[in-house]
Amino acid sequence: MKSTHPKIVIVGGGAGGLELATQLGHKLGKRNKAQILLIDKNRNHIWKPLLHEVATGSLDSDLDGVVYSAHAAKHGYQFQLGTFSALDIKNKSLTLAPQLDENGQQILPWREVSYDKLVIAVGSVSNDFNTPGIKEHCYFLDSHQQAKRFHNALLDNFTRIHQAENNKSLNIAIVGAGATGVELSAELYHVADLLKVYGLSNMTGKKLNIHLIEAGSSILPALPPRISAAVRRELSGLGVNVMENTRIAKASEQGFITSEEQLIPADLMLWAAGVKAPDFIKDMGIFELNRANQILVKGDLTASVDADISVIGDCCACRLPDGNWVPPRAQSAHQMALCVQKNLLREFKGQPLVDYQYVDYGSLVNLSRYSTIGSLMGNLTKNSMFVEGRIARLVYISLYRMHQRAIHGTAKTIALWFAEKIMKVVRPRMKLH
Repeated sequence: MKSTHPKIVIVGGGAGGLELATQLGHKLGKRNKAQILLIDKNRNHIWKPLLHEVATGSLDSDLDGVVYSAHAAKHGYQFQLGTFSALDIKNKSLTLAPQLDENGQQILPWREVSYDKLVIAVGSVSNDFNTPGIKEHCYFLDSHQQAKRFHNALLDNFTRIHQAENNKSLNIAIVGAGATGVELSAELYHVADLLKVYGLSNMTGKKLNIHLIEAGSSILPALPPRISAAVRRELSGLGVNVMENTRIAKASEQGFITSEEQLIPADLMLWAAGVKAPDFIKDMGIFELNRANQILVKGDLTASVDADISVIGDCCACRLPDGNWVPPRAQSAHQMALCVQKNLLREFKGQPLVDYQYVDYGSLVNLSRYSTIGSLMGNLTKNSMFVEGRIARLVYISLYRMHQRAIHGTAKTIALWFAEKIMKVVRPRMKLH
């Protein structure tokens, strides 16, 4: 690094980006050794694996989220609201698009931000594979705004069914039986059964018809067959119609239409099948990409086209020794953030960079209050340590606590845990607005 006070810019405040900004803020920013700047198009952060709970109202993102500007002030980095739109590698600057309010009025103009080191952590979005009608008729869960949009539509439909004089049901179709689709299916039954506590007694889980649609031969295709089979049994027991080997050809106002021209009727349609890096990454025409638009990196997580740019999280294309890609999971983003943090500090001291090594600690699927199922220590035990029930639930919760600890520290994480326990007494068990 050439300057006395180098500028490290991190674009994207997801799990990896926020953890990296926090740790670099402590180790460099607070010590006035570097300027750390985090850029995100949103003002607050919510842990992405919890978005299905925001969508159902089990979690209130306004209360449980992290406000970037307030967090930055305490942790030694700066925050700037902005949408990454262009990159000039030669002059080491990036362009932020104008920021608009909900009425389309400009809040912030076009801006140029210079950097010495750039970390791209813009995450991923759902991949609709250009299927006709998906963008027009489906909800997505890529951000907390999208989760809130689904939540509002869900409440409207709950109210409609509750006040209907006939005995109608609510049809919800979810395409993609990965963790998001599976966990959302279970959570929907949970909140539907909570409604009677809040005066919507005519809308219960018995009036829910959930279709979970998977193009592959089994749900949770990235996980071991034993987990997939156990989760499938749990979902079927709840009443979920699990539809495997079912390809969607298009979406319409009435529902999804399969490749065999079967209509799957739906009042609400959600698309959670596959992920890719945002399209603007490809549109820049700068980086080498894989088929999912992810940016190809070297072993030390620097971009293949520029050593001053690192990439972490879901937008990073990092190959494993077996030729597969590092999976887009929260644990991957966490590990990548640690690796880039270490490398930036090593480079700061004139030391050689180290390569990233992905460690699979297993996978857990949380089926709301009904069950938690998964495997621990993934590549250390060949996914053979099968866990479920309370032990699995505790491990699942601990993953979120680890994320909180990385961005808040141990003391505040414990305080947050106590605060959550107290708030459960006075706050509704689901968000109803």
